[in-house]
Amino acid sequence: MLYDGSKLKVIPLGGLNEIGKNMTVFEYNDDIIIVDCGLAFPEEDMLGIDLVIPDFSYLIENKNKIRGLFLTHGHEDHIGAVGYLLREIKMPVYGTKLTLGLLENKLREHGLFDPDMSFCVNAGTTIKQGVFCVEFIRTNHSIADSVAFAIKTPVGMIVHSGDFKIDYTPIQGEPINLQRFAELGKQGVLLFMCESTNVESKGYTDSERTVGKKFEQIFASSPNQRLIIATFSSNIHRIQQIINSAVEYKRKVVIVGRSMVNAVDTAHRLGYLDIPENILIETEEISNYPPEKLVIITTGSQGEAMSALSRMVGGDHRQIEVLPGDKIIISASSIPGNEKAVSKVIDGLLVLGAEVVYEKLMDIHVSGHAKQEEIKLLHVLLKPKYFMPIHGEYRHLKQHKDLAISLGMKKENIFLMNIGDVLELDKKTAKVETCVTAGQTLIDGLGVGDVGSTVLRDRQVLSQDGLVIVIFAVDGETGELVGGPNVVTRGFIYVKESDDLISGARKIVNKTLENINGSMKDNWVLIKSMLRETLRHYLWQLTKRNPMILPLMVEARF
Repeated sequence: MLYDGSKLKVIPLGGLNEIGKNMTVFEYNDDIIIVDCGLAFPEEDMLGIDLVIPDFSYLIENKNKIRGLFLTHGHEDHIGAVGYLLREIKMPVYGTKLTLGLLENKLREHGLFDPDMSFCVNAGTTIKQGVFCVEFIRTNHSIADSVAFAIKTPVGMIVHSGDFKIDYTPIQGEPINLQRFAELGKQGVLLFMCESTNVESKGYTDSERTVGKKFEQIFASSPNQRLIIATFSSNIHRIQQIINSAVEYKRKVVIVGRSMVNAVDTAHRLGYLDIPENILIETEEISNYPPEKLVIITTGSQGEAMSALSRMVGGDHRQIEVLPGDKIIISASSIPGNEKAVSKVIDGLLVLGAEVVYEKLMDIHVSGHAKQEEIKLLHVLLKPKYFMPIHGEYRHLKQHKDLAISLGMKKENIFLMNIGDVLELDKKTAKVETCVTAGQTLIDGLGVGDVGSTVLRDRQVLSQDGLVIVIFAVDGETGELVGGPNVVTRGFIYVKESDDLISGARKIVNKTLENINGSMKDNWVLIKSMLRETLRHYLWQLTKRNPMILPLMVEARF
């Protein structure tokens, strides 16, 4: 389709002013494509919430325009919400082989996998959907098969970096295709959208191979210890290096944790892991080998409550017990917000008598994200007219804007955006004037979006000050009190030592009900509100606590 004077809309639905939940919409007239559809982990105040995904309202409203979903790589913050999106809207999904392999596992679990709607694309290939032509460009990251996108639109070329680093000696495959980025820069780039996760860090991100050397040192210095290594299940390159060291030092390898087992099985099946025969053993076979001949690769590097490593710390793992003298290696850095959970796991392991090696003690992790000098290189190669920093909290986006200005970009051509903002571009101009419905959807068990701010606020109150229930019975015809009131508390006070407080609460309820005049007796909504306010005032005066108060009225008829 030729340019008809319409504007291209670029709409981030996630990944701005936050870590995770990455998702961007590109819209031109009646065509929409989507880049990534990820999840985020809940914040500390999101009590009981399992996952956070983008709000799909805008896409559902415009589902007839959607031509396809394009995935940059297989990390959860980029593919973790795809299943929830496909429940609402059926669409073709495009990604590289490993990305689609990891996604397939997730979709099959939910009965959503459709092989006819899943399209494997190699780096260097271009896919046309609607008015958009999407070119897959090889990059490096902490997971194999990562790509950036060059999106040809009627108004000009858009480059989306995905998550990337520049690794000249990758564990598998070739280095990032810098030549292609340079060619795009010569042809002209209208908008560059670049990740900002590591923009605060100066210099270059180390090659993944440096971690392999550290593993060799650990294996060589631990001839009499069992090794338990926790890392991200998606970091196939890291897992390959652990297996390489295990082969060299003649250890058997045990894979533990559901996501780790799935990732290793998928990567091995698709040819991304080289595992010699007879190296892997099942957890049931651990007792057949001396500890010093074993290495266990497990989930739990982020202190997740139900991960294999956390269950080992708590003594809840059915098959593996942490023994004094074990050496535990946590080969990952803490995702923002997970620091306390990781520290708790480390402390628990030390209490059990294990030796723990983690990032602050040894360089056993390198990031998959570009630092300043690598980011600068892409900017210089692409020479974009406009720039939008993506994938990061506000401080990351602001730092990235300042970096772009230092490279000569005009500050009015840089857009610090919020989720839901609409960047409208034509061949000559770019501006943000409107926004769409956007935000977050909370996943709690099987519930999708049925928990909102009110429920979270109630959970917060319950967790802090507890619950007081007032139960009373009234005559259904006269409105007279015929039973109770009884006061029941949970998480508020220890009832056996608070008889006076409970007795006073009953008197307050009685007095309030006695003072209600005839005209109000049928307005039970108002009566319950009065009881809540009167009792809240009484309890605050005596305890300085604000429990949730639930008046429950039983209507008796004689």
